Amino acid sequence: MNARRMILLNVILLLILVGGGFAAYYYYTNSVNYLKTDNAQITGQQVTIAATANGQLTDWKGDVGEKFKKGDEIGTIHPAGAAVPGAPAPKTIKIKAPADGTVVQKSAVKDSFVAAGTPLAQMYDLENLWVTANIEETSINDVKKGQDVDVYVDAYPGSTLTGTVDQIGYATAGTFSLMPSSNTSGNYTKVTQVIPVKIKLDNYKGLDIVPGMNVTVRIHK
Repeated sequence: MNARRMILLNVILLLILVGGGFAAYYYYTNSVNYLKTDNAQITGQQVTIAATANGQLTDWKGDVGEKFKKGDEIGTIHPAGAAVPGAPAPKTIKIKAPADGTVVQKSAVKDSFVAAGTPLAQMYDLENLWVTANIEETSINDVKKGQDVDVYVDAYPGSTLTGTVDQIGYATAGTFSLMPSSNTSGNYTKVTQVIPVKIKLDNYKGLDIVPGMNVTVRIHK
């Protein structure tokens, strides 16, 4: 092997060692200082607007994108029932917004007949959204209320939101599953559970975030 090839080989080995050292240092620093997960989403308080009586939906203002304040009239229902001769006609019943919010989904159809309790629309307060991150139970002891958090929204690469840990769940996410796991066969396989952690955002930084968006969070230990 000539001297030139030997020098080139030594340079390559040196670069590999240096690169590996930097990679190990980066991994160690991140594992010690941060807890990261992509099992997280933007969420908020979902509010259901439901029919308040049986009858005909005579008016509806709650189209998708419309904003309402708590108590604002969204629609009206003409109650069902046979008219009694000589009696006054049934009064119109108002449907009011139960909270501040923006309509994000609508199933109401004007002039259709509805039953009391029928969901007509869904609302979110888009100015009060947060992040729910599902942290593995083996790492939950590293999470404390008030810790700083970096939030990376998949829909806006290159942008970083900031927030703080606001609340740590008191039950695993699987506890509320519609189909909880069972052990009917007698063969038990342990599965790592996740605990929901609520992260309060400092601000949106002009990003049009909406409930359901995927995010990656990095919690500062």
